[in-house]
Amino acid sequence: MRLLIPAVERSQDTRVGAAAWHQEAQAKIQKARQVTERCAQEAVTMWQPKDSMLDPHMAPHLPRAAHIQPWRFCVEMLKGGGTLEKPPPGEGVTLWKSKMKPPVWHARLPLPLNRDALALQTAELVHTHARGARLTAARLAHAQEQINGQLRRLQRQREATDYRLSEVRKGLLINQQSVKLRGYRPKSEKVPDKADSMLTWEKEELKNMKRKMEKDMEKSEAMLKTLATCHDTLAFYCKERLQAVDLMNQPLIKVLGQAGRYSWVNLSRAPTLRIQGEKTPPPDPVGTYTPECAIELYEAKRLLMESKDTLQEMAKNVEDIRERQQQTSDRVCASLAQKMRETSKLKERMNMALGLMRGTIHRCTKFNHEMYITRDLIKGPQSKNYLETREKLDRPLVRVHQRHVGTQLPEAKRLAQSADKLQRHISHLEKNLDGLLAKRKNLAYSLNCKMIGQDLDYDVVRLRLRQRHPHVRYQQAQGLVNDWDPRTSSPAPPLSDRRIPPKPHPRRPSAGPAGTGWALGAETHRPPLP
Repeated sequence: MRLLIPAVERSQDTRVGAAAWHQEAQAKIQKARQVTERCAQEAVTMWQPKDSMLDPHMAPHLPRAAHIQPWRFCVEMLKGGGTLEKPPPGEGVTLWKSKMKPPVWHARLPLPLNRDALALQTAELVHTHARGARLTAARLAHAQEQINGQLRRLQRQREATDYRLSEVRKGLLINQQSVKLRGYRPKSEKVPDKADSMLTWEKEELKNMKRKMEKDMEKSEAMLKTLATCHDTLAFYCKERLQAVDLMNQPLIKVLGQAGRYSWVNLSRAPTLRIQGEKTPPPDPVGTYTPECAIELYEAKRLLMESKDTLQEMAKNVEDIRERQQQTSDRVCASLAQKMRETSKLKERMNMALGLMRGTIHRCTKFNHEMYITRDLIKGPQSKNYLETREKLDRPLVRVHQRHVGTQLPEAKRLAQSADKLQRHISHLEKNLDGLLAKRKNLAYSLNCKMIGQDLDYDVVRLRLRQRHPHVRYQQAQGLVNDWDPRTSSPAPPLSDRRIPPKPHPRRPSAGPAGTGWALGAETHRPPLP
């Protein structure tokens, strides 16, 4: 039998439970939903980038489309009319099939492989530091090698400059010896001439060359010390950089080649505006490329350029001074040769005048002797014992003529006048003959002095031509000046003891300077030039 429930009056709230009970349950449900959404949002946020947060005030599909738009490939128009799709620049994973390049996903929580990832990061960091240290060490070592090569070139150039300086000093010694030799000439030949002026000019020129070469030597010495200091500093920094590199599987020069920077391989090359290889890292006090290394590399580059200019200037100065010294020596030798030619012409004229004077003296002497004979003939015999009685003044003819008064003959008077006239003429002739003999002696003395001067000029030219040879060292030329002095050496025989005109005879060794090997001022045949 069916049980019937009595009908109840309907009301607006049909729920049986109390309202507070329902509200409490709804509050719990709302709190659970909020916690669920918050936890879900936080869980998702831990695995997505910060810029992917959704805007609650926008539709869900709009922020996603705007967020994905920068990931898509860019389309570029080509000149031929075609198109080219390229991935956007920046870091990320390129998806060629979907034509997208999303950025790198940065997790906020450690992953399960966090330890391995950290180990890989540490290894990458260590390898990056080692590569940077190896690259910096390679740059320092190559700069050190270039500085070392520049040191060798500068040392060789210093040797060439020092040799040229020794040649200039040798030229000064030869000039001093030339002046000493010319100072041994007779007094009449010491009249200042152009040859003396040329020797003085040569001395001044050689002194100027010497000062210039000494300045080059001082400048190169300072540059040599600076380069040596830079070389040692580069070696120290290179050794310091290599402390973090234990194992290297390739040489340092190959490291520079792989970097693709020609300005790193060659310091003298100017850096290009468009960098093809690796960029020069900024100096970092705690990194591989420290400010000290950067400063030292810049200093090495500056010194390399400065030393190149110094080398070019020194080489140019050496060549210029060599040519100037050669031209100066040639001009002095030419002036001495011209002086010898002039002396030779004067000698020829003096010799001709001396020959003409000798003939005149002979004729005058012969005429004087004949005049003496004539005077004796005019005076007559001095004794009656002579056979020629016809010349007596008391001969019979004269004695008979003088028996009358006023018959005095003028014969004795005229004979006395003639004898006196002859005596006066003989005296005048002897006076002229004495003048001719004195002039002949003076001319012979001058001729002898000219011969001595010509021989000395020839000895000076011969000495200069022999001593300026490159095989003659500075010490040998120094011995010429130190071992002989005209004031202390044995003088030549006096000119009065020499025969006039002198006869040519072989030269005898004397106390002359070493290098000539011949007696100074002797009348000799001239030896041939070496």
